[in-house]
Amino acid sequence: MKIWSDRTKNGGLTAALLSYAFAALVLATPHAAHEIKWLHLSSRNGDLPNPGGSTEQTGLLVANLDKSAAAGFVISYRVNGPALVWFRRVGNGWSRYVIDPSFLTVEAGGAAYDIDGDGDLDIVFGGDFQSDELWWWENPYPNFDPNIPWKRHIIKKGGANQYHDQIFADFKATGKPQLAFWNQGAKTLYLATIPANPRSDAPWPLETVFSGNAGEETTNNAAKYAEGIDAFDVDGDGRVDLLAGNSWFKYESGKFRAIPIGTIGGRIRAGRFKPGKYAQIVIAPGDGTGPLKMYECKGDPTKSDSWVGRDLLGRDMIHGHTLDVGDINGDGNLDIFAAEMAKWNNGPKVDNPNATAWILYGDGKGNFRTKVLVKGDGWHEGKLADVDGDGDLDIINKPYTWDAPRIDIWLNNGTGPRIRSHH
Repeated sequence: MKIWSDRTKNGGLTAALLSYAFAALVLATPHAAHEIKWLHLSSRNGDLPNPGGSTEQTGLLVANLDKSAAAGFVISYRVNGPALVWFRRVGNGWSRYVIDPSFLTVEAGGAAYDIDGDGDLDIVFGGDFQSDELWWWENPYPNFDPNIPWKRHIIKKGGANQYHDQIFADFKATGKPQLAFWNQGAKTLYLATIPANPRSDAPWPLETVFSGNAGEETTNNAAKYAEGIDAFDVDGDGRVDLLAGNSWFKYESGKFRAIPIGTIGGRIRAGRFKPGKYAQIVIAPGDGTGPLKMYECKGDPTKSDSWVGRDLLGRDMIHGHTLDVGDINGDGNLDIFAAEMAKWNNGPKVDNPNATAWILYGDGKGNFRTKVLVKGDGWHEGKLADVDGDGDLDIINKPYTWDAPRIDIWLNNGTGPRIRSHH
């Protein structure tokens, strides 16, 4: 059954076609209301606009930049311009907007916050190993003109290169979020305070959160460098904490204390997968090979030896550069999404042809039911988000260099009312 022939001009499916495709999927499988049926859209098939000409797609940021019901997403690039492209939900499809047509060597990561205080979300990305710059772009809401680039500003310039991963949160309980970011060339995790006039392009005030090894392990290809960042109340004291690499960071007495909880570092996310005072922490290997582990606190959360890890897959992930958490099936319990890269080198060879994407459905008691979403696709910075505005979590993926340029979306039970799982 070919269901992609009737498309809107902007690359999305019509509402009628989506309804038909979803109905066909539901009727094909018994108990379909209990199990998610994913509607896969891809720029490779013409279901989505082609993301651009670059063969290296680095960052993927999910952010509601136009205050609509659906989350949009921004892809960053290197090799050639444009630097940033925004996929915006328009009608029943997506439109491609170039945010910055310049050639910049942008790294993986990205963050969103209302930096200039005008009521809309601005965005942050950093340079890769070739760049010593960290930037933010001023959102022109509501005047989005594809022919007018967003104004770019400097956050940090100079010093060591590479800024892989950023996040905004109020880690110091000042009443206003700060920007935390890695500077891999300096082996340092920084915290930046938004200045009174961020449009001035003066460097933002910085303080060092941590310097040194945060889980990189160059032997055995375990972790190329420290990476990964998240914000969550780990110890249950009502204050948001910073997580990065293989550690969480406790802010006390005016400084941050690193508490390593895992061995190798990488992609890191925290959440409550079971009842209790303390959060659990999940770490995937990122730019390397290693297990997907969930760490639970068995004592004092500020002591490293209180954290006990459990392998969730029974085998190592190969370049597991996708890790996200959310209630995917709508049963009220937190789930995990994790996936592997297929290709990370620049030659024609596919490095990991059996790259796998998994959904680990949580039961609210710390146990998981594992399902394979797809094998053989390349994943890099995949995210969970409601991209069609129907109230459930969809999956977005852009590979790094596998089959790039490319973007894929898996719509959770198509576009329609959220279906609650009974499993």
